[in-house]
Amino acid sequence: MELKPGLSALVTGGASGIGKALCLALASKGVFVTIVDFSEEKGKEVASLVEKENSKFHQNLGFPSAIFVKCDVTSLRDLNLAFEKHVSTYGGLDICINNAGIANKALFWKDQTDGTKTWKHTINVNLVAVIDCTRLAIKSMQALQKPGVIINMGSSAGLYPMYIDPIYSATKGGVVMFTRSLAPYRRQGIRVNVLCPEFVQTEMGEKVGAKYITLLGGYVQMENVVKGAFDLIMDESRAGSCLWITNRRGMEYWPGPAAEVKYLVRSSSSSKRKISFRAPLGAQLPQSFEKVVVHKLTHNFRDATHIVRAPLKLPIESGHVLLKIIYAGVNASDVNFSSGRYFLGNKKDLSSLLPFDAGFEAVGIIAAVGDSVSNLEVGTPAAIMVYGGYAEFMTVSSKHILPIGRPDPEVVAMLTSGLTASIALEKVGQMESGQLVLVTAAAGGTGQFAVQLAKLAGNKVVATCGGKEKARLLKDLGVDRVIDYKTEDIKTVLKNEFPKGVDIVYESVGGDMFDLCLNALAIRGRLIVIGMISQYQGEHGWKPKNYPGLVEKLLTKSQSVAGFFLPQYSYLWKEHLARQFDLYSSGKLKVAIDPKRFLGLHSVPDAVEHLHSGRSSGKVVVCIDPTFEQQMAKL
Repeated sequence: MELKPGLSALVTGGASGIGKALCLALASKGVFVTIVDFSEEKGKEVASLVEKENSKFHQNLGFPSAIFVKCDVTSLRDLNLAFEKHVSTYGGLDICINNAGIANKALFWKDQTDGTKTWKHTINVNLVAVIDCTRLAIKSMQALQKPGVIINMGSSAGLYPMYIDPIYSATKGGVVMFTRSLAPYRRQGIRVNVLCPEFVQTEMGEKVGAKYITLLGGYVQMENVVKGAFDLIMDESRAGSCLWITNRRGMEYWPGPAAEVKYLVRSSSSSKRKISFRAPLGAQLPQSFEKVVVHKLTHNFRDATHIVRAPLKLPIESGHVLLKIIYAGVNASDVNFSSGRYFLGNKKDLSSLLPFDAGFEAVGIIAAVGDSVSNLEVGTPAAIMVYGGYAEFMTVSSKHILPIGRPDPEVVAMLTSGLTASIALEKVGQMESGQLVLVTAAAGGTGQFAVQLAKLAGNKVVATCGGKEKARLLKDLGVDRVIDYKTEDIKTVLKNEFPKGVDIVYESVGGDMFDLCLNALAIRGRLIVIGMISQYQGEHGWKPKNYPGLVEKLLTKSQSVAGFFLPQYSYLWKEHLARQFDLYSSGKLKVAIDPKRFLGLHSVPDAVEHLHSGRSSGKVVVCIDPTFEQQMAKL
């Protein structure tokens, strides 16, 4: 939601502290505000300040740009009247901020009363009233069938224990979980989020001991709280989100992806819905098909491969399926595969394996199934990530089939490229939110996923690329700082603009870029090596490099460097692929396909060379069967 003049907001607890700051910040955008508070004197004062600010945007309205409503938030009657007055004045409700809150008046372990005026009252103000206000806000938004945003004020005390006030901690924990559980309302255009700052210098915050505040790194600045609230309002992807704000870690979303995956359970019905698409197939299968095979071990892919014709063996072996391939993905490591790098043994031993099938990934349509295959049908779109993807047809075990929604080129990009980014950042990079993430070769097949997943997790992203078109792509994907090495020196930019270093590096270039990234790591930084494309080419291909002083560098700053090889994480493929589908189908994830077209098996060497030329942008894909692609386009 764009904050613009003419929107309206209702803010509880708006007469002082965080509530007052939010009212004035909204007014600075020309937003009409209803201040709901028990303090009449302070509330009217804030309403006057809001009107003064709003006068910069609105004149001769015929109604006040700010109103004050005296309200006890524990009274449902008072709350109903406040919401009714707001809607009747402004004709709707765009933003509701439930900020009213109090600390417990008595120490829990010393309170000998029945709690009516102490802890029970705190629960009614901090939790019950938030639930009531949220219900009323949702009801108002639904009645007018207009999108809206609700921000509930939580606290860091709702994320981890606050021993000095367990009741306050309990209420804020309740607000956090209540809000996160309302994420499904986004389907109705209503987004409910929760803001959880540590202590802010307000009347309530100043009651906390100075020593404790010092241990936390001081009070959180009010402008950071306002920025956090505005981020939750404006970011359309945020629904059921919890934004944690501290001086120690900055702003980050809670929980991070690594923690979230521990409890998220995917609905089986969602995957069934995604494979309802059926593609047309010819009535008769051919007797033979073409495929690309490696006949010579060399990093020169064109010299290493040629096309052969092979018989199509029918019927299909039990437990297997025949996949008609439509699109195949091109990867930097195709040249490593063609040189035998991924097989154990010396060159003489490896030569005995020749010829072998080339290509790591493909999508297509199931053309036939063998006996005992009951969960897959002919015409079903599917993806595979086994050797042999550069072929017209491929017979694979049914256990290797990855069900997909449609056999589109974007799905090919989600396989090796997308899964590498998703799994590597989570499992090796231990990515959370509020971190600084550097992605090299970011406009490539896997880099485009890394930058977006890092942004979606709530991180600041720096990306390197070469060329204006690539830089433009990365900016469109939301990268915070794009470094075009053709016009800027990467080392200088990192040193001057990010002197504390980066927390996570997603590195695929190798050579000098690896050295540069290692030197740019922050204390406790993590460098993920997913490739080294700059070292793959040349007469002798991939040559090992020495890194003198590496151990000492890692030790002095508690840093880590870890490799990532996708086949060793195959048990996570289906889960992470499903996540990418969800993000892509909801519009949160964009997939860039390189604009250069490669049609037919004969174009595979051209596609591999294009990828290694440095001119590609996005995922390089080969359309194996252009005629089938034309049929698909008509569906």
